[in-house]
Amino acid sequence: MKRREKLSLDLTPVVDVLFILLIFFLVSSVFKKNELALILDLPEASAKETQVQDEQIFIELNENELSIKGIKVNFLSLEDNLKEIKNNKKAIIVRIDKNTKYKRVIKTLDLLQKYNLNNLALVTNEIKNK
Repeated sequence: MKRREKLSLDLTPVVDVLFILLIFFLVSSVFKKNELALILDLPEASAKETQVQDEQIFIELNENELSIKGIKVNFLSLEDNLKEIKNNKKAIIVRIDKNTKYKRVIKTLDLLQKYNLNNLALVTNEIKNK
């Protein structure tokens, strides 16, 4: 009489797939930034840090470049992006390099005001005690 061998399910491939998925999600979450595209030297201020809860839109401005949502654009493209924002209560986080000419800052703020996007936060570095 022959004995039948019990069939069992091999879980090794399932465990391998789970580890690969785990590694993928860990790596992708580590590399996600706040949609920043430009390297800026921010001015210092003693204002308190505030937390913005809503979905944020990042605008960055330096002497030569401009970006929105992590994508480098020009002022015409910025205006097109601002036109598309339906909810004027969205938080607009503006990062401006301290060496940027005032004219460029005003042009950016005028575009925001034109589309009634007044929920602004200007980002600065904290003043360090010497």
